[in-house]
Amino acid sequence: MFCKASLITVALALMASATPVARDQGISINLAKRSSLTKEDGTFDHEAAILHNIHIHNKYQRNLRALQANTGGLPKDFQIKEFRTVPDSLQKRATGSESLTDEEDDEEWAGKISVGTPAQSFLIDFDTGSSDLWIPSSSCTSSTCSSKSKYKASSSSTSAKKSGTFSIEYGDGSTVSGPIYTDTVTVAGLTATGQYFSPVTTLSSSFSDDPIDGILGLAFPSLSNLGENPFFNTLISEGKVTSGVFGFKLASTGSTLFLGGTDTSKYTGSIEYHSVDTSTGFWQATGAKAVVGSSAAVSNFDTVIDSGTTIIYGPPSAVKTFYSKIEGSKVYDESEGYYEYPCSTTESVGFSWGGKTWTVSAKNFNLGSAGSSGQCVGAIAGQDIGLGESTWLLGDSFMKNVYTAFSFDEDAVGFAALA
Repeated sequence: MFCKASLITVALALMASATPVARDQGISINLAKRSSLTKEDGTFDHEAAILHNIHIHNKYQRNLRALQANTGGLPKDFQIKEFRTVPDSLQKRATGSESLTDEEDDEEWAGKISVGTPAQSFLIDFDTGSSDLWIPSSSCTSSTCSSKSKYKASSSSTSAKKSGTFSIEYGDGSTVSGPIYTDTVTVAGLTATGQYFSPVTTLSSSFSDDPIDGILGLAFPSLSNLGENPFFNTLISEGKVTSGVFGFKLASTGSTLFLGGTDTSKYTGSIEYHSVDTSTGFWQATGAKAVVGSSAAVSNFDTVIDSGTTIIYGPPSAVKTFYSKIEGSKVYDESEGYYEYPCSTTESVGFSWGGKTWTVSAKNFNLGSAGSSGQCVGAIAGQDIGLGESTWLLGDSFMKNVYTAFSFDEDAVGFAALA
């Protein structure tokens, strides 16, 4: 359901240090990114936005089910809810039968990895909002797999099949499922041995027009549907990196992922770190406030920082309060939680965790024209995805404004000003 890809760059450390690591100690690989929720003509892509809402709702419901299975319970206010399904009117688009060549790029951040011995190459989405690695199998029976790179276990001397199966469900009713294996997994020279993953034999039609082959999760192990360490945690446990930190710069150009530290060429000043609540399995920073102008519109909530989410989501009541502080705002789509506001507004929008207020630029806040005179759709939407009344989800619309560091060493997430 996604279209044209452009190239961006990701840097990953070959040599890591407990202090920030300069980019010249890393290695660069090409990444592709996929479409945004704004059409080429500058209008809001309403259908794509609805599909993204469904995708994110179901992603977090899968996460909560995995968290409950792995820990025996859920944090306060988290709730298991029914999966959402794609409306019949959008099924054609959701299965990739309709070309979306009118969309610009900005939703997914992906790069090459290799699996097995000898290496088999795959284009992977790096996702801080999930914890599993899956790629298509050579035994995949889904038509969606025909255009994907496929893993052949029998061709790898380091491949080992494990007991159990892997399965996740998507909004169109289709699934990603397959057996469980271990093998060597390498990203830009950093190799995890015995890494758990699934070479899937069924692949959701949601990925038909998506350039990626699979997903590599970077959240905490407790979210893993496989019940095992994610790739970066395996690198840490095997001593392949000496710093359990990775950093993202997401932008129209020069985007980077750095493993084993932070890329000091991509930001200025120091990184402002904030503790995360590890009981949730997410990169969930506490004590946040949403700021409009110079005043807090909503205060004292948690924020999940997720590179696999395009926009920003908050509880419906909190998002309603937020937009009430922007003069001229009104509901655009009540059921999906989108609001419109005057495109000409001079009010700034940002988030703070007790230190600096990190501003969301006017460009990143604007999802496109609402179709009515002078109104634009905002990148903050109200959705109940099962995270309760005090947790927001901050995706790329926020992350594109800052350098973001994720530290397993300190159980913290941090932000710095872009260079």
